[in-house]
Amino acid sequence: MIKFQLLFILFFSLIIQTASAADKFNVSVSIKPIHSIVAGLMKGVNTPHLLIKDQQSPFNLTLKQTDKDRLKKADVVIWVGAELEKTLKPTLDQLSSETTVIELLSNPRLKILPSRQNPDQRDPFFWLDDRNILILLDDLTELFTQIDPTHAHLYSQNRREMMKPLLRIDKEYEYGYRGLKAGLGVLYYDTLRYFEQAYALKTLGYVAGTPWDRVHANRLLNVRNSIFSKEAACLFTDKSMTSENLNLLTSEQNINIGELDILGQQFEAGADLYIKLMNYNTDVIKQCLNANMQEAEQARDQAYSYDGPIIDGIGGRFLLTNHRSEAVTDLDIKGHYSLIFFGYTHCPDICPTSLSVVSRALSILDKKPTKNTSTLTPYFVTVDPERDTVAIMQEYVRFFDSRLIGLTGSVAMVKHIADQFQVKFEKVPSSIEHPQQYAMNHTAGLFLMAPDGSFITKFAHEISAQTLANELSNIVH
Repeated sequence: MIKFQLLFILFFSLIIQTASAADKFNVSVSIKPIHSIVAGLMKGVNTPHLLIKDQQSPFNLTLKQTDKDRLKKADVVIWVGAELEKTLKPTLDQLSSETTVIELLSNPRLKILPSRQNPDQRDPFFWLDDRNILILLDDLTELFTQIDPTHAHLYSQNRREMMKPLLRIDKEYEYGYRGLKAGLGVLYYDTLRYFEQAYALKTLGYVAGTPWDRVHANRLLNVRNSIFSKEAACLFTDKSMTSENLNLLTSEQNINIGELDILGQQFEAGADLYIKLMNYNTDVIKQCLNANMQEAEQARDQAYSYDGPIIDGIGGRFLLTNHRSEAVTDLDIKGHYSLIFFGYTHCPDICPTSLSVVSRALSILDKKPTKNTSTLTPYFVTVDPERDTVAIMQEYVRFFDSRLIGLTGSVAMVKHIADQFQVKFEKVPSSIEHPQQYAMNHTAGLFLMAPDGSFITKFAHEISAQTLANELSNIVH
């Protein structure tokens, strides 16, 4: 079989089996959330085969012979990875060299986090950050177009149709759901980490990473103490994962139970499943944490009325002013690698923490004799240009690495560059009486751009300095 990493698709184009016009392009997908994206992309071409269906889950999977036969006939097989579908791996390993097998956890363009319980393994639930799905949609569009060029026009058309609802839910979750922070929860299984990082949701702990992992007494005790002390307002379980020690946690306790459905077990497989899954799980989170449901519903209505442009790729033309009062355009960030962070100087935590991580990562790279950090420039783009003047930016950036360049500009130009990077932000007044006192809700994350101005990857805002340095060391040269 061909083990495929999507980032390097062009380099492997010669060894991909191209579907002929006479044959149908056959794709098999392991789980419902990913199958939903593939089904939408293949609309009008063929229906992808789903391996784990009905009441099955990756944790109780037994493949039927018919499924094994379908796998042998597939042109492409898409699965998450051994951290989720452990029992599927032996079957995939036996497939012939004519089958392209794509392990999504190995895709370097996706934001893949290490498991909190087992740091040497990967957290498999990456689809809970819908921005990963936006990246995956682009990757699969390119892959399918190369393998099945006859239907290239359909893949392009289907991708554009799918982008609208995906961008809408991202807009909804990004800054419309502040009610999610109404309470704190604990988890039986650590399934929400991608959602936590993407949308600033905080949880207090978990019992186990996945049903594959051993339940340790100390984690069980910690979660139980959070419930007994009333520190936790909610305990999250999942429909497809057995919670054997649930009674030990909840006996004689009055706590909300939120039953998530991370794998979409209750929904019929199809192109619309992913949006249904995300809406369902977000509603479960809000209700379980005693969020303001009226405010949340208003946010959803606003998001679904969104009719903004579909942005192909990240980056584009702009004109800003740096902290030395010099004009900076998109041409100025070419010729070197650029690490770009969006934030504001009045930010109480995420911004200074993230910029400190960048500074420490650069310091780590400086100590590596084989690395030339002169090819990498960090940028801090404000999303609050009304307060962040050139003078304010000049004062602020001096607290971080000396190479950091602060960028500000007009309100319209800041919004323009934020849109190009698919960064969302909004002003949140502290009170009606003092409208000049406000915070900014904004997308967190570090964008790495290539010397030609193209997007390479986005790092999570909670990344450590050492991990960031390691990642940059593998890319920047």
